[in-house]
Amino acid sequence: MALTPSTPIISVDDHIIEPPDVWQSRLPARYREAGPRIVERGPRELAWSYQGQLYPLLFQGNTQTRKFREGGDGRGADLFARHYDDMIDAAYDVDARVAAMDRDGVHAQLLFPTFPRFAGTRFLEGADRDVALASVIAWNDWILDEICAKYPDRFIPQVILPLWDPALAAAEIRRTAEKGARSVAFCENPSPMGLPSLPSGQWAPVFAAAEETEVVLSMHIGTSGSLPQTSPEAPDSVGIALCGVNSMLVLGELTLTDTILAYPKLRIALSEGGAGWLPYALERLDYTWARSRYEGVQQKMKPSEIYRRNFWTCIIADRAAVVARDVIGVDKLMLETDFPHNDSNFPNSRKVVSDMLADVPEDEARMIAETNARSLYRFPARSS
Repeated sequence: MALTPSTPIISVDDHIIEPPDVWQSRLPARYREAGPRIVERGPRELAWSYQGQLYPLLFQGNTQTRKFREGGDGRGADLFARHYDDMIDAAYDVDARVAAMDRDGVHAQLLFPTFPRFAGTRFLEGADRDVALASVIAWNDWILDEICAKYPDRFIPQVILPLWDPALAAAEIRRTAEKGARSVAFCENPSPMGLPSLPSGQWAPVFAAAEETEVVLSMHIGTSGSLPQTSPEAPDSVGIALCGVNSMLVLGELTLTDTILAYPKLRIALSEGGAGWLPYALERLDYTWARSRYEGVQQKMKPSEIYRRNFWTCIIADRAAVVARDVIGVDKLMLETDFPHNDSNFPNSRKVVSDMLADVPEDEARMIAETNARSLYRFPARSS
């Protein structure tokens, strides 16, 4: 029973803070002034400069992944790290990251960006689309050619897209797939960004390219621009605790409409949204689908059937999902450690996972911890 000591843990949701030279060392010279670069913003405070705007360097870790300034308690103005000196090296240095993964008992990670935001939506800002496209390409080449190439068995190759143009985005999927990309960090709901909605039909080139290349669309919570909205007086922790609502909404949007009906082999991962809510959501979606014939509701497949065909999900500390794994689908569950963010259990991730899977048969525990991710992301184990 449970997770064996020899079973590797593969996490499909983690984050990397970009080092200062990611863009300045890769952008064409004519774009370096406008492209992302680190500038001093104040005493021990840095910012990214991009197309004339300043974006504070912010990182919300926990007591194990960031260094709280003297007198700081992790609340108020001290909630975010604002300088590389406020982070552990593993937040931004790949060699230190691998050492931290070894300490944490995690074999491999899927990395989401930080300055570009989790799906690259930062590059929707700024008037110069040439600079934006060059910045997207530079990030992708950095993650593929430097991070993943240096440790090919430790990082699942994931890229971002020029979201302002679906045709360009499809071309970037194909370009990076040829270089080994296995996942795209994709927006869970583009419409709040001023982009076409997923059901609009305008994302067909992206869906087609992802299906053709077998690249996963990994939809991270919050890539629509926000977490669940609460009252102004409510703490941010409400939205953080209930972030799975974002994943529920995109699941509903893509299964009650005909958006992805024509893409039977399209692979979509709901990243950092948890899974314990899925049994209720699937039951409710099917119930509504059977009774609702409102304009726009597709008539061909039950939402639960589309889910089982096209979707996967992941958990960090979700006993409800483990208990309901037969309804969710054992083959649909993967793990995440969310390193180095506040939800991370570093350096005890392996123990947390082992405790969560304590009552799960060994073969199913291995599926959740390792083999589901290997299969979905086409990330085979390398022979020693």
